[in-house]
Amino acid sequence: MKLIEKVSYIEDVTLISLHDSPADIKLIAGIFQKISDAGIDVDMISQAPPNGQHSSLSFTVKDEDFGRILEIAAELRTLNPELKISVSSGNCKISVYGNAMKGAPGVAEKVFSAAAKANVDIRMITTSEVDISLLVVKTDVENAIRAIESCFE
Repeated sequence: MKLIEKVSYIEDVTLISLHDSPADIKLIAGIFQKISDAGIDVDMISQAPPNGQHSSLSFTVKDEDFGRILEIAAELRTLNPELKISVSSGNCKISVYGNAMKGAPGVAEKVFSAAAKANVDIRMITTSEVDISLLVVKTDVENAIRAIESCFE
């Protein structure tokens, strides 16, 4: 069985980051409730470990939802004026998938080393036992995929 079964990508992804957000799961649930109520599908989610009372939360949506996300972000800023929000559209999500990755040491190192050698601008990383997802700027997607695939040949 091959370690990596598939490397794929999705274009037109927007990254939303909420900085200095209260480290409160009720607030996080409320944010995702607003997004859900707006009919927006969230893909990658990453939260930084709390630093005192605050944390940072990042997530991705399709670029086509950019306008609606900005409306929700404005509403969140009204509720919490200290919240810093950054938005970056036009990214691509690369997914490296393989059932054999589960319990196999060194897979993340190979993926990250390949991305580093290709000078890929990585905006976000999420993982599971069988998937490593990298959010990259669109101009880097082809080089990143080539580099990742070549290190698993």
